[in-house]
Amino acid sequence: MSIKSTFDLSGKVAIVTGSSKGIGLSIARGLAESGAKVVISSRKQDAVDAVAKELTEAGLEAIGIACHIGDGDQREQLIAKTMDTYGRIDILVNNAAINPFYGPLEAADEAVFDKIMSVNVKAPWILSNLVQPHLKASGGGSIINISSVEGIHPGFRLGLYSMTKSALIMLTKNQAKEWGRYGIRSNVVCPGLVKTKFSESLWSNEQMVKQYTSVVPLRRMAEPDEMAGIVMLLASDAGAYMTGGVYAADGGYLISG
Repeated sequence: MSIKSTFDLSGKVAIVTGSSKGIGLSIARGLAESGAKVVISSRKQDAVDAVAKELTEAGLEAIGIACHIGDGDQREQLIAKTMDTYGRIDILVNNAAINPFYGPLEAADEAVFDKIMSVNVKAPWILSNLVQPHLKASGGGSIINISSVEGIHPGFRLGLYSMTKSALIMLTKNQAKEWGRYGIRSNVVCPGLVKTKFSESLWSNEQMVKQYTSVVPLRRMAEPDEMAGIVMLLASDAGAYMTGGVYAADGGYLISG
């Protein structure tokens, strides 16, 4: 077997949450281009259908299943509909997240805390638990959680978001430790500043971008497609011995002074 062939995901089924745009869309496209059958998922059915149609017309295999990951019934339906369609699950990318609050810790109210914890931490935990029996049945699989450099290094005014992303890192490590015996690998990717709709409030601030790019060794923000490669590695047999890892794709942000 050639090393290049270990990146091939033919016959594998992947679910990517929050994949109708941004980083999630790039990840979904990358997995599909590597041969996986991909479930596009986000809150609105028309949005996921549009992406699935785009990928299908490009000769790739994808379906759209709407799911608000903060809703328990919709989470269960996402897994059930995937199994009904493809009969197996091999890869779960927990990418969907929210950041409804930008400001100091003491200014956030309890309802915002509950909301961000529910979507950014509780939902990936439960989705992973729902997928775990199917990964076991397939003889193993890969869970990839999308965290952030904010989960490792605290910024300003993103405290609640940082807390959830830090929790996601520890969830990943515990999944890896507990489920490795089943052939299930779990890894976490920590992007830096990526030019997406999600982070627009940051990169649309000219002064903030200037400050960021002056500090980061690569001197620029990332594009969404630059987050897909590491996920394709972690999802495939090319990363078969990688589990419990925390991988930054941040242009060197974490080593900047």
